[in-house]
Amino acid sequence: MKKIKIGTFNAYNLVLPNTTYYGWKKYSPEEYRKKISWMGWQLDTMQADIIGFQEIFHRTALEEVLDSSLYCKDYHIVMSKPSSAENAPDLAPIVALATKFPVIDYHVVEDFNEMLMLDTEVSVPIFQFSRPVLIVELEMYGQIVTVFVVHLKSKRPSIPKEADADDPFEQAKGQARSLIRRAAEATALRKLLLQYLEKRSYPVILLGDVNDSGGAVTTEILAGQDPMSYWHKEKKIKYWDVLLYNVKNIQALKSYQDYYYTHIHNGHHESLDHILVSQEFVRENPNHIGEVRYVQVLNDHLQDNTLSREGVEGWQSDHAQVVATIEFE
Repeated sequence: MKKIKIGTFNAYNLVLPNTTYYGWKKYSPEEYRKKISWMGWQLDTMQADIIGFQEIFHRTALEEVLDSSLYCKDYHIVMSKPSSAENAPDLAPIVALATKFPVIDYHVVEDFNEMLMLDTEVSVPIFQFSRPVLIVELEMYGQIVTVFVVHLKSKRPSIPKEADADDPFEQAKGQARSLIRRAAEATALRKLLLQYLEKRSYPVILLGDVNDSGGAVTTEILAGQDPMSYWHKEKKIKYWDVLLYNVKNIQALKSYQDYYYTHIHNGHHESLDHILVSQEFVRENPNHIGEVRYVQVLNDHLQDNTLSREGVEGWQSDHAQVVATIEFE
């Protein structure tokens, strides 16, 4: 029986040394070497065949990470592009994918076209993903698979420069702006996903930092709503055809314990990094071609800074890495 391992990895600002980003931050050569070595070690622990990365600033840096890994040497790399928004910084993070499987095709989506626009009673002037989405077609063991690599808007408050960032009400409005943008991005991404899910029989995988928990509304927008139990079977089948399933929930159904968290902020253990798969990898689907067998979360390096003064090293990631093992029938 063949198996694959798929992972998502928020690199937490993978930037070349002595390069200023976000206005004032930069790595010294020593810190950069530590980051490359640590990420390579994590990749060797993950041993994933497909990895979706977030917060990549330079392709060269990602190539050095893969070269430092014993397991991921010579992987193919596909990268997104920086946002073209007027207020976007010259040097900005993007998403990327590394894989041992052949890349058939890929494209990057940044703009919301008319079909992707969020239509509400209130005008929402959001026309682009804050970080363009990467869509990659792969061939694995003779099977075509579409992989989405995403990084949605964070929970960090969006506060105008002229406003007082320490004002509690300005912070509340900033959080609302971030939530609205994340919801708009999730809705646009759902529309993109439907184009690959509806009436197609090959798998779709979503890898990324969606900056919300598995049960959050924005994450549920991405996955779609489960059909109601009293619906007739034909209607249920249409819904099942376009659903995505969180590997976290698949694992939870098999295990007595749930220690799934990928980020700690102000003492809150959150799951922000997710892997979603279409029904082709869900055992309950009678036509499945494989199934999720095991999910691993590499979060031992995370520290709760409300309890410990140690914290996460600047050259590590402030996110855990998630790996799902899928076995083909």
